Amino acid sequence: MHKFITRSAVGAITLAGAVALSGCEVPSHSSMAGMGDRATPSGVASTEPTSVVDWSHAHGVHVTPDGATVLVATHEGLIDYSKGRPERIGSANDYMGFTGGGATLYASGHPGTGSNLPDPLGLIGSTDTGRTWVDLSRQGESDFHALTVTRGGLVGFDGTLLTTRDLKTWTRATNQIRPYALAGRPDTPVVLATTEDGLRRSTDAGRTWTTVPNAPLVQFAALSGPSTAVGVAPDGTVHTSTDAGQTWKQAGTVPEPVQAMTATEVGGQIQVWAVTGSGIQRSPDGGNTFNPYTGKAGQ
Repeated sequence: MHKFITRSAVGAITLAGAVALSGCEVPSHSSMAGMGDRATPSGVASTEPTSVVDWSHAHGVHVTPDGATVLVATHEGLIDYSKGRPERIGSANDYMGFTGGGATLYASGHPGTGSNLPDPLGLIGSTDTGRTWVDLSRQGESDFHALTVTRGGLVGFDGTLLTTRDLKTWTRATNQIRPYALAGRPDTPVVLATTEDGLRRSTDAGRTWTTVPNAPLVQFAALSGPSTAVGVAPDGTVHTSTDAGQTWKQAGTVPEPVQAMTATEVGGQIQVWAVTGSGIQRSPDGGNTFNPYTGKAGQ
């Protein structure tokens, strides 16, 4: 079996404001901002994007459905590709786990050089596109290398698979698996997990898991809609699903090695966004064909 490329150290696709999460709510922008007393003064804030020439590796990507915001989480900080030319937003933290949507982003990893933030970062959140971050939970405890949001809360993997309904208290998942990537959405309890032993699927927001029979071995996955999913195999082959990851069909191939990916959907049309060493490859047709993303309308 093809083993995944190991990350150099151990990514909610859409979350706009306060989302009802099966009996609980993710804190609103205003309440989250009130939790940021420790994070903001410690050097994580930056009011304007700064140019960045290069970054070494990406661990996550977030794209709004309209394609207006394209953010890549790297070892050297959060990189904004919205205008095609990469610019760093905020401090140069090492983001290992990253997920987000709307006006809310979640991340984990390690603080950048010169920062006095806890190491590891635990779970942090941003409501200003990554310019500033607030501490949410597990500061100094968790470096989440896989992170996603679901209708039942967040799911994260820091060596242990954990779930949270309130962004503060975390519980061990009943089935302990070791995901390379997690894929969920706030409008469904379905979560997909890519592992070296095959695709796993949860229908209860990450608490219990089952193996998906006959699924392709994918290294990356994303839910572009409540019932549509995209997976990318270690060799770049793209697979798509119209039943939330239960059955799959093969599409095209990403032309370069993939470091992170996501998928969006507008009007029933799936777009796939794959981060590679040269930038971003974008597919406007559900993963059948790819072209370099330039940040221009229609590209």
